[in-house]
This record gives sequence, C-alpha cells and structure tokens, in this order.
Amino acid sequence: MTTTQIWELYAIKYGTIEGRNRNENFLTSDPHDQSPMPLDYFVWAAISDNKTIIIDTGFNDTEAKKRGRILQRSVTEGLSMIGITASNVSDVIVTHLHYDHIGGHTEFPLAKFHLQESEMRYATGPYMCTHTMNHSYTPEHIMSMVKNVFEGRVTFYDGVGQVASGITVHHVGGHTMGLQFVRVLTKRGYVVLASDTTHFYENMLQKNPFPIIFNLEDMVQGYSDLLDQADTQEHIIPGHDPIVLDIYPAPDTRLTGVIARLDVAPNI
Repeated sequence: MTTTQIWELYAIKYGTIEGRNRNENFLTSDPHDQSPMPLDYFVWAAISDNKTIIIDTGFNDTEAKKRGRILQRSVTEGLSMIGITASNVSDVIVTHLHYDHIGGHTEFPLAKFHLQESEMRYATGPYMCTHTMNHSYTPEHIMSMVKNVFEGRVTFYDGVGQVASGITVHHVGGHTMGLQFVRVLTKRGYVVLASDTTHFYENMLQKNPFPIIFNLEDMVQGYSDLLDQADTQEHIIPGHDPIVLDIYPAPDTRLTGVIARLDVAPNI
C-alpha cells in the first residue's frame, strides 16, 4: 500500500507595500475608508525528506522599483534561510503569471514549471491588448516562459493535476483566466495555498474580492472551492495577508516576521 507523502510547508515573505489603504483591497468598499491595510508578498516552499517544491518565484529589485514595491530580501535569500538553494530546485508551481508570482523564475535554472494551460493562453492572447488586463504582467517574464515551453521546462495542467504525492494543483480562475491554487498534505492535514484566489482572509470571509478581476463569478466561486479542498477554514492560507506571519510560528525565533510554518496549527 502506497503512503501519501506528508510535507513541511513554509511561507516566506520577501516584500511589502506600505501605505496601502483598505479601500484599495476590496471590490466593494467605502472610498472614504483610508485606514491602513498593508499587503505583503510571499513565496511558499513544500519540503519532504527527498524533495523541495517551490510555489511562485516573487519579483526582483528592478521590478520593485518599477512598480513602487518594497523588496525586503530576494527570494533566493529568503529560501536560503531555511536551507533551500534556488538553483538546485527541480520543480516550481506557478499559480499564475503576474509579475509578483513569476518575476524571479530565472533564479531556478534547473526547475520545471507547473502551470495551467489557460494561464499561458491568457497571457499570450488578445486579452493582453488592453492595459486593464495586462498591467500586472511583465512582457519579458511571459517571453521567457514561452522559451521555457520550447525547452521542455513547462508542464501544463487543465483543471486538477498532481505535481507530486500529496501535492495537487486546482484551476480556479477569477483573478486571472488560469489562476490555480495548491493543496498540500501536511502533518495537520490538507492545507490550501490560495495564492490570489483570496489575497486577504477578509476577501474570502466577506466574499468581497480584491479588485483585479478577470471573471467575477469565478472569483467568488473560488472561495467555496478553497473550502472544499482544505480540511477546515483554518487550513486556507491567503496570498498576501500580513496576518499569516502573526498567527503561524516561525521555524526559528530569529526568522519571526519573515518565515512561517504552515504545517502546524495557527495561533487563533
């Protein structure tokens, strides 16, 4: 009888936006609500005894300056804090191709990238003719990923797919045409890395999406999809919420505020 692999799971913060207000983070909001609601940037790492899988690749300093973001550490530096060398990683799951999720892909020269076919189609098709749809994409990232396709370094999925024992990807759409979230078996059960299916816990709890949207119906349905795949609501990890680092412990006290263990129960 084959045993499903159980993974350690980490969130690694690499950047932030300070000075962001609540009314910028919800589709329906009070335009006068100027209370602060910062947004953090993460990548994630799933680790077993013999394999490491990275989820998303962040952005670099050039992209941070171009877009007015704060890069607090490179993704490679963040991963090295838990003993991961990016240049040795064999598999990277790409939740979608926005700049903050794929911008560091060149730091993973040996990796195969796992992506929904519909996301590549979206990022290279007619929707990209309008700024409303293309402003979160960087052309050089997309061209580089097309090159990776020709080099045999991209595995495409159409819906649900298994990347490794205990790790599956699930197409959800909504935020982008090909957005996928990731389900990981840990010692506390199945944890779902929502990525941008829900930027903040509040987006999901209020069913009030973050206002970058390809398909609103799919985005709202995505909240139910997360709940269907996670063991409980407490097993869902939003893509950009600073609260994650407050409620999940660091693997080492020296990494508090930078890295959180997601395979242990939150302190809520």
